[in-house]
Amino acid sequence: MNLHYVVELAPEELSHLTAMTGKGRDGARKLKRAQILLLAHEGYLDKVIAEVLKVSTSTIYRTKRSFVEDSLQDALNEKGRSGRPRKLGGKDEALLIATACSKPPLGRSRWTLHLLADRLVTATEHESISTDTIRRRLKENALKPWQKKMWCIPKVDHHFVARMEHVLEIYARPHDPNEPVVNFDEAMKQLVSEKRAPIPCAPGQPMKYDYEYRRAGVKNIFMFFDRHRGWRHAKVTDSKTSVDFAHCMRELVDEHYSSAKRVHVSTTSRHTRRHPCTWRFRRTRPDAFFSGFSFTTRLRTRVGSTWSRSKSAS
Repeated sequence: MNLHYVVELAPEELSHLTAMTGKGRDGARKLKRAQILLLAHEGYLDKVIAEVLKVSTSTIYRTKRSFVEDSLQDALNEKGRSGRPRKLGGKDEALLIATACSKPPLGRSRWTLHLLADRLVTATEHESISTDTIRRRLKENALKPWQKKMWCIPKVDHHFVARMEHVLEIYARPHDPNEPVVNFDEAMKQLVSEKRAPIPCAPGQPMKYDYEYRRAGVKNIFMFFDRHRGWRHAKVTDSKTSVDFAHCMRELVDEHYSSAKRVHVSTTSRHTRRHPCTWRFRRTRPDAFFSGFSFTTRLRTRVGSTWSRSKSAS
């Protein structure tokens, strides 16, 4: 004989289920269980609940039992089902991943679902494997062997490792006000303006702006960042010439780090190639400008690696 389970919701559980059914954002099964619990809390019989919600009495019984014996979340969420066992075991799935990550057969530019299925049938004891099974296993492992992406592949040798360790060693240094470490880079940004005036926001309505825009030129942003202090500074210029770079370095020394003995600047190689332009400031500030910097260059090699090498500005 089945036990009679009485559903008594706490105030917070009642408000949670009421809000859930009111919004209707959860799945249909979960909302149906929430409605069962609400009606059972109000004292309705199982037959009445089954007739109103169009569910079976066994579903109502299981939901009430899970709530009383376990918890509200167990009653709302569906437990995992055993179902049919997976056709591909752990070894078969590992073989599929290794095959999908390898080179395709001779004469083929990429692996297809049919090629992978045929290869697994040949390499395992399975008589047949559907392409849908292959697709699901690849999706679970986030593998898309039919896609390609152009990428800068670095050449990792002892020179690369040495430069990488040099950068990490500089970043790992403790904070020293006399020798701060500053990252420096730039980016060109497209400026746009509105072609039509936006509509201001109103109660219940967000601000609306038109999808069309008007180009308003291009500006360059130089960014300084000191990770130890959490300080950053942006400087907007019309261009990013060598003169602009020199102005930024002079501003860094004169205004932001006037009391520092040496400033370690981490930047890209295209910046350090602009050092000859600093002759413009040689007459005014030779000591601060030439002996006050130590540049760490993020080197861009022919094969695309982007770590660093040390380069003295003095």
